Amino acid sequence: MDEPMALQGRRVAVYVAGSIAAVKAAEVITLLRKRGAEVRVAMTAGAQHFVTPLSFQSLSRNPVVTSVWDAPAGGGGAHGASHGMEHLALSAWCEVQVCVAATADLIARLALGLADDAVSTTALACHAPLLVAPAMETAMWEHPATQAHVATLRLRGAVLIGPGRGRLASGREGLGRMLEPEAIVAAVERALGSTGWLAGERVVVTSGGTREPIDPVRYIGNRSSGKMGLALANEAMRLGAHVTLVTAAPPPPPQPNLDVVQVETAAEMLDAVRRAVVDARVLIMAAAAADYRPAAVAPRKIKKSDQPLQLDLVPTADILRTLRSENVRGDGAHLYVVGFAAETEDLLANARHKLDEKGLDLIVANDVSATGVGMGADDNAVTVIGAGGVLAEVSRAPKPEVARAVFAAIRAERGAGG
Repeated sequence: MDEPMALQGRRVAVYVAGSIAAVKAAEVITLLRKRGAEVRVAMTAGAQHFVTPLSFQSLSRNPVVTSVWDAPAGGGGAHGASHGMEHLALSAWCEVQVCVAATADLIARLALGLADDAVSTTALACHAPLLVAPAMETAMWEHPATQAHVATLRLRGAVLIGPGRGRLASGREGLGRMLEPEAIVAAVERALGSTGWLAGERVVVTSGGTREPIDPVRYIGNRSSGKMGLALANEAMRLGAHVTLVTAAPPPPPQPNLDVVQVETAAEMLDAVRRAVVDARVLIMAAAAADYRPAAVAPRKIKKSDQPLQLDLVPTADILRTLRSENVRGDGAHLYVVGFAAETEDLLANARHKLDEKGLDLIVANDVSATGVGMGADDNAVTVIGAGGVLAEVSRAPKPEVARAVFAAIRAERGAGG
């Protein structure tokens, strides 16, 4: 699927620091250029231990700044004088600056205003918006010194992109992992005010699998990871929307234009969505809300025995049907509602039945019986269906690409301009 040229002609400075996550900067640069941006790179000395300047020069198609003593390759041009130094040319040239794989050291140096290498000197001389994507071990991120430096940068208007939770360079799991390149590029687009067709609108997305408690330690749940819902939320933000993510999965890192509401049960999700859609224009129900819950929740842990355990299950509230029956949009405006149908058989027939039964505008059908796609996986395979029939088919693709296909279908059906 072709990338939209949302950054056509925009000038982005990418600073790369000395974290092992620096290797992901290559994909950030590639995605920025696919979306039309012109990219120039500055590197710390530490970053050059992980990736060579030649690699970034090849990807960006521009010289890479590695030293304050670098002579300007092409002068300051129309966007500012270089005064004979490449870092000054870069600071005058760019419209936005983004630090990729920002280490604790670089964050500290930026906060303190130090200026003794290519990156810190360029940043200190630059008035463009600053985005910072941290990458470090959990203890370093959580250290009071790092948090104080982060607070300083935020007070000056810098935008922190992440970090997220995941596997770190040490092999441990924790907070400090750099966000994926797609999320970083989406933040660049937001910072540049790219005119997405959802600009100024509110979108509500649900994600994750709800948990219906059996006792204080056990629950009825499903395999949903929340990855599809998060991809949809990120795509909506990339298109200019302010997003409310109602999630039963672990929450994503704080981001501009994103409100996160954490829930556990289907009833909690219904209440949260009910509140969130009051001023929304689009609702996408990507969550796997439980269909049944225990009729009664044991107040204490149920002890294991040799006897069978019987649970009386009752239906949970049907969130989509309830919202439709309550006519949650009392101001008369149309709430465009998208549902998901996770099926193991008769995919299209079951999806069309759900589309009609629940009065949806659009439904995304995915076959969860296939291996490696759908619930819990990084890829998905979907068929997008509207009132007039099939609008799009994605045979198998990463979930961010599926999200783009879903929003393209929404735009086509909704008739949005711009």
